[in-house]
Formats: sequence, structure tokens, C-alpha cells
Amino acid sequence: MSTETYRDAWGIPHLRAADAGALARAQGRVTAHDRAWQLEVERHRSQGTSAAFLGADALGWDLFARRARLDDTARRCFARLEGQDPATADWVRAYVDGVNEGLAEGARRAPEFERAGLAPGRWEDWHPLGVWLATHILFAGFPAKLWREEVVRHLGTDAVGLFATDGPGTAGSNGWLVDGSRTATGRAVIAGDPHRFIEEPGVYQQIRLSCPEFDVVGLAVPGMPGIAHFGHTGHVAWAITNAMADYQDLYRERLRRTATGGVEALDPDGRWRAAHRHVEIVEVAGGAPVEVEVVETARGPVVIGGCETGADGDAGTATASGNHAGTYADTGTATGADTGIGTGTASATDADAGTVTDTGIGTGIASAADAGAGTPSGIPSVGPISLRYPPRVTEDLGMSALLPLLRAREVVDVDRALDLWAEPVNVVQAADTRGGVLHRVAGRVPVRSADNRRRVVPAWEPGHAWEGWHETPYGTFEDGVAVMANQRGPATPLGVEFAPPHRADRIRELLAERPVWSAPDMAAIHMDTHLASAGPLLDHLAALPDGPDGPHRSDGSDGPEGSGGSGGPVGLTPAAADLRARLLGWDRRMAADSVEATAYGAVRGAVVRRLAAQPAFAALAAPLAYPEIFRPWLSLTVRIGFALEHLLRAEELYGIDRAGLVREALEEVAGGAFGPWGDSHRLAPWRALGPADPSAAHVEPGLAGDHDCVLCTSAVPGITDLSARGPAARYVWDLAGREDSLWVVPFGASGVTGSAHHRDQLPLWLRGELAPVVTDWDRLTRDTDHGEHHKNSQDSKNSQDSEGYDDER
Repeated sequence: MSTETYRDAWGIPHLRAADAGALARAQGRVTAHDRAWQLEVERHRSQGTSAAFLGADALGWDLFARRARLDDTARRCFARLEGQDPATADWVRAYVDGVNEGLAEGARRAPEFERAGLAPGRWEDWHPLGVWLATHILFAGFPAKLWREEVVRHLGTDAVGLFATDGPGTAGSNGWLVDGSRTATGRAVIAGDPHRFIEEPGVYQQIRLSCPEFDVVGLAVPGMPGIAHFGHTGHVAWAITNAMADYQDLYRERLRRTATGGVEALDPDGRWRAAHRHVEIVEVAGGAPVEVEVVETARGPVVIGGCETGADGDAGTATASGNHAGTYADTGTATGADTGIGTGTASATDADAGTVTDTGIGTGIASAADAGAGTPSGIPSVGPISLRYPPRVTEDLGMSALLPLLRAREVVDVDRALDLWAEPVNVVQAADTRGGVLHRVAGRVPVRSADNRRRVVPAWEPGHAWEGWHETPYGTFEDGVAVMANQRGPATPLGVEFAPPHRADRIRELLAERPVWSAPDMAAIHMDTHLASAGPLLDHLAALPDGPDGPHRSDGSDGPEGSGGSGGPVGLTPAAADLRARLLGWDRRMAADSVEATAYGAVRGAVVRRLAAQPAFAALAAPLAYPEIFRPWLSLTVRIGFALEHLLRAEELYGIDRAGLVREALEEVAGGAFGPWGDSHRLAPWRALGPADPSAAHVEPGLAGDHDCVLCTSAVPGITDLSARGPAARYVWDLAGREDSLWVVPFGASGVTGSAHHRDQLPLWLRGELAPVVTDWDRLTRDTDHGEHHKNSQDSKNSQDSEGYDDER
């Protein structure tokens, strides 16, 4: 049988071939035709070369990718795969061959190549592994350890829990499995939606892969063969959520230069050992090239504290103080202390200086050349920090699981395949047509000290080595249901911070409303907008005095916050009292047409900003000398916004008058005019390349939902109502019949701007509808050139949905 490509009415590719290798080649080719620009952006990101055509905005990522040695790790993982599983290595190689066959044609269709001045390159065998690694390297949220370091240093250990929540830098998901005892067909249904930064083109590719060995529909990641995260073989289906496991460690290093220009690192046995060191040049479109020094110790690559200079090698000067001055410590002494911050000053080549702590950070001056590209003078240096992550240690990404997943026919096959899984660590739910169900964690999590999991640990001290791997945790079913939404569950022993339970609790509550469910019913759960996390702020509003019982303190001059000048309660102005009454009567749904949802968001944002301005948190608001890629984890305002309910419920909060802040926030926004939530809560997708004419860019549609809703479209309280993160796909896998399954993505099957299927699923995604999974080959259209599927007999459908999108806007 020759390789054949078919398309359904949504342009989704359905591929069939004589064997798995030919099918992988076809998958690579059709992906290159449909997603050439996306593929090349992701390949360059994995190599740290994207700034060469995207400009300075991409430099921060490129520097991290080089320092973390993502491309080198992908090479090593592929080399190990060749030695231990040559069949899977050949399968990956076939996919790469297909990408290279289709890339030139795909690039001709994508106008972004000409705009960026980029010519399509050639993929190497390890590039899919690099794309996978770059896509998931931040999934475990190791930058949160940098935030905890700052919180502990300034507020103490007890403060860490106040800010613990699922933040904007963490990828999450909803997922639920209803077994046959709770469905109309007697067969299980699996449903959910992965939450990620919304990208255009989308991060998931709907696809079907069929050969004599298997026939699977699912959501693939462009650049990687097979279907790893969400798939349905007709016999068994599986889906994942982020386990919120902690499996990446940060080590504070002591480094010194040798007389020959090399680098040595201090190990726990007290010996200085040679570290790997080389220099790379990062090209920047429209700017000067940047030199980055790549250093790797026995722990891992140094990702913080490197030295970027101009390509001419002029490093300039760098000074710092405190714990490990500058990037490198040499000889000399430092007086230790349990608390306090270093106060001395030393050059980058001198000894540690001043009084330092075990975990403290210097308070001197560091130039941009020392602290990281773009770091302004006057920000404290943090010293070198290395990253230890499993694929770098084991040279294994878990690729050997992919073909067994495609061949699976029962949950036991999925279970066995996932024993080979490594990166990222997920909670998996699976079910088969025989009634089997599965709920487990998949991935590799090292066993090590509790300090490793919470903080940046000193590399030179013993007790922080990895000591094997955790056993696989399995989850349970309650009343025929398993729910995972990044809350504490089977992965609890493997993590530190998890999402609040609101989404999971709400899904369980909704599933309990009826005894029997069907696949089409699940769309209503996807779109639920109830915001349980609104409770603490609404409780504070309810506790405010009803009327003008005391003098109004608009300027804070008439007594303590929250009280009148005589110590009595401060009343509300009529406008604020009216707004409070509306919010207390609100149904707590973040519906797109809800004016009260907008008002709640405005009050919430004003409270967040006031809390962030409190002197108690001033040290956490100061700029830090961490690379820019880590800033989402280090923003005080962002952290307060996502942890607001914890901060408002805490028994005491550093003497802050929270009642007074809430009253002031209410008064601030009470006089404003509020439109529907969807007017300000709009989609803000990430695009590698902005519009050619920004003034002509269309306004993205308004959304319902919010961060802690099941419909998780995340605003950033205190910063913006726009949503850059949300459901990157929705799926419903029906084990009674795969043809009754449903799915949708935010935009469309094609990554070609302006094509018929570039954004045709957006109206469905906005309305909460799903497209049918088509499995009948007779209902598909043969794609003779393997390219963009043009309009077929369903032109009227496309026209109608385009009109629907206009209505949503």
C-alpha cells in the first residue's frame, strides 16, 4: 500500500501507510506542509538560534537554551536511543526524513519565512527530541525555587506557603475519566483540556495515524512523531495532566578559573574538579551578536550566573558582593552566618567577600556582563546556579514508550508502555473497551533530600545527591470517577506545590449532578465558569460596614486603615456600597457577558496592586539579577495575584490592614463603568512573529472563564485581564465508539496564515463546541498533493463558522 493522506472537513490529516516507518515519514511530511513555520521556530528554539531571525525578544530564551545545553542533551538522548532501541530510533529518523521532504514546500506556503528572512533548514535525527525537550523543560517549574529563595530570605520559611499556588509559568490541565458504571453506553469516557500558553499555530496537532499495526487518532506535538499525550486507538484511550512533580534541581556552585582559562567547581568532598567550559556566539537579528559562556559541573549546566559579552570578547568589568562574588569565586575566606546578607565587595576574580550566609545572595553591584544580558547595573548578583534535570543525567527522554502506546489495545499495554516514560512527568488516565481503567503517574522523579525539592542547595555540601528514582504512584477511582486538575492526588509524594483544588472539586461536583453521562455531555463541564477562589475576597467585602458610620479616609489621615478616626468602622460611599451589594449577589461565574465578573476582576486587581505595594513585601518587589526567562516566577504582583486567596485568609499578614486595603480598592473602582467580562478578558496568543502591520491586526475574541475556573482562561490579576494561557485543546474520548469521540483546538489544523483551516475551529472553541472525530475513510477527502486541504463540499459550514467568529468578536 502506498502512503495516503486524507483530510476531513476541518483539514485534519488522516494518514495511512504500509508500516510504522512509512507512516512516521508521512507524519513528518504532512506536518512540514501544514506547520513549516512552527517546525522551524521550534527547531531553532531547541538549538538556541531563534534570535538570529526573531531578534532581541528571543535572546533570553536562546541564552537559556545554550546554557542548559538542550541541543546537546537531545543529541545524547538520540545516541542512547540508537544503542538501546534502534527500532524507535529508525522510526524517529523516518519522521525527520519526512520533515525534510516537505519543508521546502511548506515554507513556500508560509509568508513568515520571507518576512523573517529565514530559509528552511535541514533537520537532523535528534531534532525531534530537542523540540520535545525545549517544549517541556519548564514544565516542572524549577524557577519557583528561585522565588522560594527570595521569600525565605526576606520573610522566612513560614511565608512560602502563602504564595504557593499554580502560577502563570506552570502548565496545567483538566482531566476526568468516567467509567462504564456511570455512562449511558456502559463504556468509559475520558475528557479534559490541557492548559498551556495559547500559541498560533497551536501547540497540538489533530492527526490520525493508520497502518496494519495500529490506527490511532490523537493530539500530536508538531516536531515529534507519534501521539504521546492524548490518543485513542479504537481499543484503548489515554490522556494526561501535569503531575506538578518536582524533578529538577538547582545548585548554587562555587567556581574558579584556572591559569589556563578553564573552570573548576567545588564538589561536596572538598575537592576542586574541572568543569566543562566553552563559549558560543548567539546571533541576534538587528543587533550585535552575544557571547555566552557555557559551563557544566558534575551537577549539571550552569543556567544562571554566566557571562554574556559582545562578540568582540570585551567582557567589561563585574563586581559583586556576598555569597560567591560575581560569577566565580577563587580563594580567600568568608565568615558564615545563619542569617544576614553579604555586605562586602569583590571583583569577579577575587575571593568571596563580606559576611555571607549559607543561602544568602550578595547585595553589591553587578554589571550586565556578569549578571546576565540586559540586567541593569545596581541589581545584586546571584552567583552561578546549575540545573540538574533527568534527561541530562540519564540521556533518556522516554521515546521508547511511543510506539508501544500506538500499538496498545488494553490499559495494561498503556501501563507497560508508560513504565518507559521519562519527560515530562504526568498523571495519566486510560480506559479500554473491555472495561479496564488506569490512573497513574508516568515519568522519572529522583529521590533526594527535601531541601533539593524546595530550594536552591549548595553544591559543595554533602547530602544533595540523587539516590535513585521514585516508584510509580497509582491513583484511585471514587464512584466510578477519577479527576485530575493539577491538585494534590497520586503525585503528592513527588511534588511541593500543587494547584488549588477548585477545578478538581468543581468537576467532581458537576459529575455528581447526574448518575449517567455520555460523551456529548462533557462539553458543558469544559465550559464551566464558576470561580470558587473568589470566596475570600467576597468575605472581606461582606465584612465591611454597610453605611457611612465613620469618616471617610481617602488619604489615610483620619486613623488606622479600616477604622474611623475615633476607632470606629469606616463606612462606604454610596457608589462603593452599591458595588459591594452587586458583588455579594453575584453568582461567581466568570461569564463573558457578566458585568459583575468585570467588576470583581477590577476590585481584585486593585487589591493585588495594593498588597504588592506594602512595605512588608518591598524586598520581593526589587529587581533581581536572574535571566529574563525566569521573570514570570519572580514577579511579586503576579505571585500575589495567583495566591490572593491564601494571603487574604492568613490569620495574620505582617501587620497589613487587609480590610482597609479591600475597602480602598472597592472605593477606587466603584465610580468606574464596567462592561462585560469578555470585553477586557480577551485572547492574547503568542506568535513567534508579530503582524506585518500592527495597526491592521485584528482584535482577538473575548473569553469567559478565569484561572481557577474549569474553563481555565488565565487573566493575571493586578497586571492584565488578557488571557495568554488557556485550553490548548479539548477532547472527549468515547470507548463505546471512537467515531463518537470529539475534539477541538483553539485555531485550526493548518499553520498557514490565511488558509481555510488556519482559524476555522476558533468559533467552536469559543462556544464550547467540539468537532466530531471522523474515522470512516469514505467520509474523508483524498489529499493528492499532501498539502493544504482546500474547501470541499462543506463550504457552507466554513462560511457559517466564519460568521460565528465575527459574532463572538
